[in-house]
Amino acid sequence: MEPNILPSGIVRLTDWGVIRAQGPDAASFLHGQLTQDILHLQQGQAGLAGYCSAKGRLLASFIVCRPGAEEWLLLCSADLLATTLKRLSMFVLRAKCKLTDASAELAVHGLAGNAALAGLGDLAPGAAWTTRSSADGLALRLPDAIGQARALLVQPATAATPDLPALSADDWAWLEVRSALPRITAATVEQFVPQMVNLELVGGVNFQKGCYPGQEVVARSQYRGTVKRRAWLFDCDAELHGGQEVFQAGEPDQPAGQVANAAPRPGGGYTALVEVKLGALAAGGLHAGSAGGAALRRLELPYPIPAEAA
Repeated sequence: MEPNILPSGIVRLTDWGVIRAQGPDAASFLHGQLTQDILHLQQGQAGLAGYCSAKGRLLASFIVCRPGAEEWLLLCSADLLATTLKRLSMFVLRAKCKLTDASAELAVHGLAGNAALAGLGDLAPGAAWTTRSSADGLALRLPDAIGQARALLVQPATAATPDLPALSADDWAWLEVRSALPRITAATVEQFVPQMVNLELVGGVNFQKGCYPGQEVVARSQYRGTVKRRAWLFDCDAELHGGQEVFQAGEPDQPAGQVANAAPRPGGGYTALVEVKLGALAAGGLHAGSAGGAALRRLELPYPIPAEAA
């Protein structure tokens, strides 16, 4: 059951970090590394992107935006930022691109609710995946979650937080899960091809751009119909966490899928975005941790799934 009043307010997102890419070759370098078409992402726009291994498995996922002509910000899970930055830096070579960890310099805040977004004044962005910038920072509009407006605010860490009602980290995380936009964390590194967590369905993969690590595997999964797993939303009365296995009642010895992201549900229990075998989804009877674990109750996704997976 959904809460009567949806969470609203502002919260500092300490579980997010920021990689900054700067230089005349920053766009072309990132374009050759990520699943997103970075070359055509303009100032004022933002988007999702994946960073894959050579086997097409996601090492990280980003929200990417462009505050300046030669500056890019890559927002990602803080617990995998250091290893991701190190790996990306190995491939810069002679490109005129400087990669740095800007997490100590820039604070990331999450805002939920129309009143909170209105509190940003002229900085409030309009449509989803658009940004507005000023000397006070950069605001990035996210897709709504169960009808609740959401945005990210990236501002200098020394700046005062906007005077808005406080939002709990758990409530923000729940809205993030309900948006069904996947975020790779340390617990799920190299667990998923992008399609397994619906990354291409939410604009995080461009199939017309040039090569990037793992591109052949990702393209093959798309065009040869080899996607046999998808991500769905579930509620559960027990605690869930990223990387946790789920099981189908009829196959107790073989995991049917894995939790990608999870958060406490207002009022009790947990909500999770779970990657699941399509066969197990059709069979029903999914449980957390073991075939005898707490039952998962399927919810509607906020975007359509291809007919063969529905």
